[in-house]
Amino acid sequence: MLTKKQHELLIFINARLQQTGICPSFDEMKDALALKSKSGIHRLISGLEERGFIRRLAHRARALEILRLPEGAAMGSATDGNDDGDNDQDFDPNVIKGNFKSNPKPANRLDGGETVELPLHGRIAAGTPIEALRDPTNSIGVPADMVGRGDHYALEVEGDSMIEAGILDGDIAVIRQSDTANNGAIVVALVEGHEVTLKRLRRKGPSIALEPANAAYETRIFGPDQVAVQGTLVGIIRTYH
Repeated sequence: MLTKKQHELLIFINARLQQTGICPSFDEMKDALALKSKSGIHRLISGLEERGFIRRLAHRARALEILRLPEGAAMGSATDGNDDGDNDQDFDPNVIKGNFKSNPKPANRLDGGETVELPLHGRIAAGTPIEALRDPTNSIGVPADMVGRGDHYALEVEGDSMIEAGILDGDIAVIRQSDTANNGAIVVALVEGHEVTLKRLRRKGPSIALEPANAAYETRIFGPDQVAVQGTLVGIIRTYH
């Protein structure tokens, strides 16, 4: 699903490409959507890319390609991204359905159904054991169908090491508490007894690899006694501003 801001940005980029053949700059996108910073544009573009609406073109500065538009929007549609909302009648004011690459349950929308309260711990940060992040006074409501059996908790994500898996800075990660995980699962891992990190777990023989989802970061290899699994990722909750 697309948020209203994602929809506006997608239509704005498409219109500019149709009009000039040149992708707008991040500053132009920021101004068109009345956002305060370019970091919000980065998050919106990552969300659109993750959902298969756009593609970044390699080795070309600020180059984006529109792969598809939401249902009801023509590829040649022209708008400057600053409309007054009169064209929003064809989609929900909060989200718009799209044909995703995969079909996970959306974790950032509550449909008025049952919710459960999970303990919300602090931001995952190097040098901080999970126990030190626990705060019994903080909790967050999540859709009941997101969690299954077992104990669960939530953590605020810090950093961009998992952006290619669709996990962004500031997201809330919903974690099933567990000391085991399947090969390839995204886990909360305690490294050498003091560092907590959210990474994809890979095993090869006795070695354990903690793999980021960002080409700017290196995969780290550890011995079997250096990594302790503290939970597996079951969903992400994201708030768009």
